[in-house]
Amino acid sequence: MGKNQHVTPHPDGGWQVKGAGNSRATVRTETQKEAIDIARDIARILGATAQRDGYMEGNGYQVTWTFGHLCELKEPNDYLVNWRFWTLAALPMIPQRFGIKLIPDRGIEKQFETIAKLYAEADEIINCGDAGQEGELIQRWVMQLAKVKCPVKRLWISSMTDEAIKEGFANLKDQAQYESLYLAGLSRAVGDWLLGMNCTRLYTLMYRQQRGQVLSIGRVQTPTLALIVQRQKEIDHFKPEPYWVLSTIYRDTLFTATSGKFLSEEEGKNAFSLIEGKPFVITDVKKKQGKEPPKQLYDLTSLQVDLNRKYGFSSQLSLNLIQGLYEKKLTTYPRVDTQYLSDDIYPKCPGILNGVSQYMVAGTKPYLAIIQNLAAMGKKLPKSKRVFDTSKVTDHHAIIPTGVVPSGLTDMEQKVYDLIARRFVAAFYPDCLFSTTTVNGEVDNVGFKASGKEILQPGWRDVYSKEEQTVDESPKADAEEKTLPTFVKGESGEHQPTLTQKMTIPPKHYTEASLLRAMETAGKLVDDEELSAAMKENGIGRPSSRAGIIETLFKRHYIRRERKNLVATPTGIQLIDTIHEKLLTSVELTGMWEKKLRDIEHHKYDAATFINELKEQVSRIVTDVLHDNSGRSIESGDTPSAPKPKGPSSAAGEKSKSASPKKRKSTAKKASVKEQVEAQRQAVPQEGAECPECHQGHIIKGKTAYGCSRWKEGCTFRVPFA
Repeated sequence: MGKNQHVTPHPDGGWQVKGAGNSRATVRTETQKEAIDIARDIARILGATAQRDGYMEGNGYQVTWTFGHLCELKEPNDYLVNWRFWTLAALPMIPQRFGIKLIPDRGIEKQFETIAKLYAEADEIINCGDAGQEGELIQRWVMQLAKVKCPVKRLWISSMTDEAIKEGFANLKDQAQYESLYLAGLSRAVGDWLLGMNCTRLYTLMYRQQRGQVLSIGRVQTPTLALIVQRQKEIDHFKPEPYWVLSTIYRDTLFTATSGKFLSEEEGKNAFSLIEGKPFVITDVKKKQGKEPPKQLYDLTSLQVDLNRKYGFSSQLSLNLIQGLYEKKLTTYPRVDTQYLSDDIYPKCPGILNGVSQYMVAGTKPYLAIIQNLAAMGKKLPKSKRVFDTSKVTDHHAIIPTGVVPSGLTDMEQKVYDLIARRFVAAFYPDCLFSTTTVNGEVDNVGFKASGKEILQPGWRDVYSKEEQTVDESPKADAEEKTLPTFVKGESGEHQPTLTQKMTIPPKHYTEASLLRAMETAGKLVDDEELSAAMKENGIGRPSSRAGIIETLFKRHYIRRERKNLVATPTGIQLIDTIHEKLLTSVELTGMWEKKLRDIEHHKYDAATFINELKEQVSRIVTDVLHDNSGRSIESGDTPSAPKPKGPSSAAGEKSKSASPKKRKSTAKKASVKEQVEAQRQAVPQEGAECPECHQGHIIKGKTAYGCSRWKEGCTFRVPFA
């Protein structure tokens, strides 16, 4: 096919493809149904409407698809026979050259045969894979295995609307432009293989208590576990200590002593005696006006954080829901790490807002009024640098609605869409104007202070209800928003002083929301949006992989949930205590690795150098651990055998033939699980939580009962509404 292919309006209506010959296009999704649905959308726009076995055809195009990962890095036994067996003598396993293979599955093999045949006959291939690192890697591996020789173009789009697809085909890129993206994805996969395969075998063979136990080690998984274990230890070893706070009530307003807390009761009583029975005097009243801009648009992590805080959704469930909205063409590409839009999106925003305004839920249009209010503010939408900044957009822009009017959304999908839609609308609203009042007083030279916040003009806060406005606000922020009575400097009167004993409290457990933030900021406790964004370069994991990492820790039984809290298990704690190599447990060091991977993507670092560094590091880790003569071991707990890897980043979960628990133990475990399930059946399930029966699905709300999302696969968990 000619290189200058593009989509243009047809004189008789619709669209036509300019160019002759045959062209092949591929698209990637997680399931075959989703893949076919998206492929059909692309095929329809290209005029390829004839259904064939494994592809669509028409108008000079043949559109086929991949689903999930068709290829994976070769397993150890594919390189050397002796690597098939788990022995310390075989470590480190470092292939001279890494290879890929087709995942052994008949459905995958059949689809690959179709793809390879179409590739062999093609004049040109259009790679329509997900516009990200993983999508690029998946499609490149398929092409490599099929030995593609013809030219390849790249479709690069951020949404799946018809308009976006047409625009993308009108502006196809040369695949060579995305070589660094592929190299970054390949380096990540190879790095995960080197560290996961070697260290999982190494630590399993050196420290397991019993045959069949597998100790999973991963490049991102292990430092993430280390964060949770460190926090767990801080909580377990915390010793509460008493302190005393001096305060007083004047004119129904609580004033707190500016001297801070007292570490002894005697100190506090002495201060109390100085002010008891003496008048309270207002010494200063300061009012300061300020403004609060709208919150920045969502990237994947910030959206997962809010969904966990507000609804208790797990990060994996949130990712699945967000991906689903993208595939339904309702929101833009989800796996993003930026909160900005490129300048070229600005002209499309009025149309997007119009589409959002037409969405109907239960007979009403929830967004119509706030969008009409926005329209009444001026003829032109404001264009803020906090929203539109092309220089801060990486591969994709922030997550926003597409303007396609939703229909038939589930309750959980509606909740996700609502957050995205309101955040987008609020971005065009004016700042919230407020007045902060600080009142100082004293009693016999003992200083006191009270502060409050008064909303003068709500601005963007009008987009949200009062409840929604404070979802992610701290208790301190809530307290500061109280409105104070009018005080006058010099006034005085009676007051009611109190000396209150309090106890220091331990740090909070990680929740999935706070853990996602910690992974994003390399373990630093950062709440500020702009500072958090500045630290993303050194975060661990990619936005799209963090949910899977957390789920892996659950599956390995290294952590467990207690309500929303993430608690380290004895096995998880022992594993981290056993690992002395900072390279494996340090969030900061892993963050440096991630920075190098991002630099590879942006042509700032060499992929071969990254891989060679990892090879040296893995060899050093193996040598150091083999010299450990301590005789330490890690209890198995509920640690399961690791499953066979299903993708390039699953190397840490390598399977072993010896990793099968005895049948007798398995039976005992089933009885325990049954008891747990029955106990949970009596409680009201939390929507979005892990299914207590199959541990693979999540709780969903039906018309008459709560159930498991995997009910079609046979899970019978069901709790009728009370």
